Amino acid sequence: MPSSLLLSTLSPLQAEIRQTSVWWLPRNVNMFGHEIDFIFYVILWITGITAVAVFSVMIYFIVKYRARPGVPAIHSHGNSALEVIWTTIPVFIFLALAIYGNEQWTQMRLRTPPADALPVAVVGEQFGWNVRYPGPDGKLAKMTASKVSKDNPFGIDPQDPDGRDDFTTYGELVFPVGRPVRLYLSSKDVIHAFYVPEFRLYQDMVPGRVYDFVWFKAEATGHFQLACNQLCGQGHYKMFGKLSVVPEPEYEAWAKGKAPATTAGSEANSSTPVAVAGR
Repeated sequence: MPSSLLLSTLSPLQAEIRQTSVWWLPRNVNMFGHEIDFIFYVILWITGITAVAVFSVMIYFIVKYRARPGVPAIHSHGNSALEVIWTTIPVFIFLALAIYGNEQWTQMRLRTPPADALPVAVVGEQFGWNVRYPGPDGKLAKMTASKVSKDNPFGIDPQDPDGRDDFTTYGELVFPVGRPVRLYLSSKDVIHAFYVPEFRLYQDMVPGRVYDFVWFKAEATGHFQLACNQLCGQGHYKMFGKLSVVPEPEYEAWAKGKAPATTAGSEANSSTPVAVAGR
């Protein structure tokens, strides 16, 4: 088989090229990412300095007190004061990290999202992402996990008036920069995970539940990749979505182009849950 033909055959199987560094943390674009990066570097420096200090002392003692002819061994029963010190210091360090980490978790997961947050529903399935956006009314149809099915991936009530102007995409997410976004996450079949490294955002999605407490605010524009971070089946490797953060006017124009017509007839039709676009 010619090499050109072989490459053309294998090209669809190649993974998408990552646009950010693979050797270190990707750039952060989420308002919550600064605190996450801060605690990461604090832990890195503490553990790094501790490792260097411990191994330096260990190597020093190995050399200084090595076995030598005519030099008797020294027997030590330890030092209670030193043991108390090197036990107490790590305790306070771990407590400080735990308190700080819990506070950041509270801000990210337990604080009520701002009232102007854009609601977006994301439902994972083998092997893709169903996405639902609100129309001009700014409201999403209510999701009910028990109603999720093949033809109704979002588990919405067809009679819910809030869903008449909603629109859907498949594997495509667009968010406005500088505006809070509240996610409604769920899964249609197995455990998936919503993961965007540049957002410092990770959330498992278990079938039968709707996670409505995840929110963020992007501080910079760009193109990123939404990946499933749970091994969800043979097609797990290809379960990624294209995510873009754009200026607010660009998002509004995109949403307007995706939204269904606002005639009475189209509103009635758009309220019926159907498979998302692109399926």
